[in-house]
Formats: sequence, structure tokens, C-alpha cells
Amino acid sequence: MTNLTTDVVVVAAGLSGLAACVAAAEEGKEVIAVEKSNITGGAANMGMSPLAIGTKYQRAANFNMTPAEAWRKHMNFIHWNGDARLIKKYYEKTASTIEWLEDMGVEFCGLITAYAVNENERAYATAYPTAHCVKPEGGGAPGPRCAGAMIKKLTERANELGVKFMFETVGESIIMEDGKAVGVRAKGKDDEYEIRAKAVIIATGGFGDNPELIKERFGYEWGKDLFSFRIPGMKGDGIRMAWEAGAGHSKMMMELMYQCPDNMSVFSLDGAFRQPGLWVNKSGERFMNEDMAPNSTFTGNAIVSQPQNVGISIMDTKMIKKYKKNGPDLLDHVHGDRVFEDWDEVTEEALARGYQYLHKADTLEELAESIGVPVDKFLDTVEEYNDMCEAGWDDLFEKDRRFLYPIAKGPFYALEFYAGAYGTLGGIKINHMCEVVTQESETIPGLYAVGTDACAIYGDCYPFTFAGNTMGFCLNSGRMAGENASEYIDSL
Repeated sequence: MTNLTTDVVVVAAGLSGLAACVAAAEEGKEVIAVEKSNITGGAANMGMSPLAIGTKYQRAANFNMTPAEAWRKHMNFIHWNGDARLIKKYYEKTASTIEWLEDMGVEFCGLITAYAVNENERAYATAYPTAHCVKPEGGGAPGPRCAGAMIKKLTERANELGVKFMFETVGESIIMEDGKAVGVRAKGKDDEYEIRAKAVIIATGGFGDNPELIKERFGYEWGKDLFSFRIPGMKGDGIRMAWEAGAGHSKMMMELMYQCPDNMSVFSLDGAFRQPGLWVNKSGERFMNEDMAPNSTFTGNAIVSQPQNVGISIMDTKMIKKYKKNGPDLLDHVHGDRVFEDWDEVTEEALARGYQYLHKADTLEELAESIGVPVDKFLDTVEEYNDMCEAGWDDLFEKDRRFLYPIAKGPFYALEFYAGAYGTLGGIKINHMCEVVTQESETIPGLYAVGTDACAIYGDCYPFTFAGNTMGFCLNSGRMAGENASEYIDSL
């Protein structure tokens, strides 16, 4: 057993943990971070863009929403089912956090709105340009993983400030004395540690890599009706540690979206099928207004209300020919507008290797059998839908009439979508200072929680209207906890 002492110990060095490390170290505090993996950043290395409100980038784009306006819209979206003081402080912090990152050398290359009809028109008036896309290291087009450039700069800043990273080291328990958090017990590859500290910050990223706990908490069976991202090592360690130390339980959820299984292997197909064609469930019936397909939250919610948690997107050859020539009708900020450029190549490759969630058939009857829906019911659905297309009005779900394309010309294609998520949210109850509190909302001195371990600010639905929200909360809650922990230490 090795004994160490420090001012602040941060459990995990993902985005929220890194922000906490830097914020505390900038206040002159000695910081140790224990990290299970051998790198910093965690899930944020896969990301793109944190939310901010009131930045120079938004003013230049003539988007002048204030933090107070964003806070009110957020609270109304979640029906006030969240800590209003915490959410207000979060939004008020975001613009300065962008400047804070820029001072470290992070560059941003533009604003992102979560979904759009085309480059100039938002699909819904409530989608706002709030995500600040990180400029990829070395240039190139922004996309998944470009936030790695931000992780690199945060890590460099932490090292510059003297933060000590203990990689391949797992936090096991919080040391409590007289009701206060005074350190962490951790285990490395070759040694065990007792790290005494004046403040402890939990930032372990939830339990997205814990299928058993996901099933227990949410009822989804990973690999069967849920295909979420699983970042290795995110088992819920920090949540367990906090609960054992007396923390209250906050609302837990997954920021539901939708995706096809193993979607990174068919990335452009996953994007291509997010179009307003015909969507059916396993009963062969329509179940939603297909023009909302870019809204990953709403579509994910619709899918998990269907038999077997499956939604099937169907296009015919005429639609595909149109998209190959003109580009897609609906865009999302992850897949971009070039998803049909390699349609023939990626479709034939996926079919040739037996990717079971993609279907191609010359007739509608064959397609129904391939996707496993009742043939007669499916044919009735297609006939009813095509009649509405011909009439120019969807009297079932009132889909935008611009997107009423009949499903008539074979070959026909279909892709199965399931519930997905980037990880889990919530578990540790905190207050507006990011201090961990008991179930009765009494502060546990010296203990803080940040990022997805504590993110219970979305009610029951991720607010897709404010893109970049989860990454934004990770950054800003980490920064807030680092600063508040420093103030607490100064008060001792």
C-alpha cells in the first residue's frame, strides 16, 4: 500500500475530470487524477462539439439567445423536472468556458444545429446552433472524434499545471471521516494506494459498459434491443463509490437515440436511411411522422415504443436515384450530406458479407418476408401510404408533403434501426455547486460529482434542440467542481 497526499483527487480523467483537474490546478491546488485506462478523454474522444450560449461565434451568426433564454427553454422542455439552479449556473458558464478553452489553444470551426432540411433551413424552429464544433487536429473536415483535439489541449494544460495522472489505476472507495470525504482508495496494476485529499471529485462517466446494470435499471438487453456505444471500463464505479459514501440517488436515464447495430461498420448507410421515406414497425405498420427522422431523440423514443424496439426505414430505387443525384432531404450533423455518394459500393459490400439488418428485394412481398413483417399487413400499409402520396396529403401523421414519395419502384431497400445511446446519465445526486448531497439534500463536505455520473438535468428526454448538451455539461460541471472544491479547501 502506497500512501499519497494531495489537495484534490479526481476519479477518472475523461472530459469532465480533465476540466476539473485544470480548473482546480489553475486555482493553485495540487491535483492527482486516477484513470482506469491509459489515456485521457474517455468517451469525449469520440465526440465533436460542446454546447455554449452567448459566444462570439453565435453573435457573428446573428444568433443572440441569452443564457437566461436558453435556461427557460430548457426548463420548459423538461417540464421543470430538474435542478433549476444547477441548470441556470451551467448555461451561464458555457460562453466563458469556450473562451477558457481557446486560451489553451483549442480552436472551433463553426456552429452545429442538430438537424436540418438542407444547409440553409432548419427542419424545426426549435433546433438551435448551440454546438461549437472543435477544429480537428491537422485540419480536415469536422466529424466524429474531432473533439480529440480539445482533449489534447486540456491534457497539455493539466500537465503544464502539474496535475499528476495515475493511469491504469481504478478508484475503489471514498475515504470518509467525520462525515467528510478525505480521500480515495485506488488500485493500480502493481500496487494499491490510499490518496489523502481535502476534496474528492467523481467523474467516471456512468455505466454505459455495464449491460447487467443497464438491464436492471432500464430494462434493455444490450445486443438484442439496445445497441448503445460501450466505452470500455465505464462500469459505474464512481456511482457505486458515491452511494457507498452516503450520496443520494438521482434520476438515471440513457440519452436515447437510434442507430443500426454495429453502425460504424456501415456508417454512411446509417446516415442514408435517416430519410423521410416509409418507416414501419415489426407489425408492418407506420408508427411516426417520417420527417422527424433527423431528431434522434424523438425517433429513438418512437422506436422503443414499437414491438421488439425496432423501426425499419424503407426506400425504393427512385428515391435512391434522386438522393444520389441531389443529396439527401434531411441532414444530421454527424453523418453529413455525402452519405449517398458511395451508396452502391457500401450497400453491395454489406449485403455480400451478410449484414443482417440491411435488406434488398425486387418485390414488396419479398421485402416483407426479408424484414420479418406480416406480408398482407405490409402491403396494405404501402398501398395506403402510396395513395396518400398521390393525393399529396398524409392524413395519418401529416408528414411534410414535400417528402411524400411513393414506395413503388424496385429493387427496394430497408434498414433496421434500434435504440442507441452514447452512455448513461445520472446516478449521483448533486446540488448547484456540484457538491454531492444525501437523499435528503444534505451536503457531504469535500465530495463533488460531475459529468454523466451526475447529469440528471434532462427530465425524461435529452433536449436535442440544444445540440452539444452532454459534452457541454461535462465540461462546465467539471470546471465548476474544480473551482468550488478549491474554494472549499481555502475555507478549511
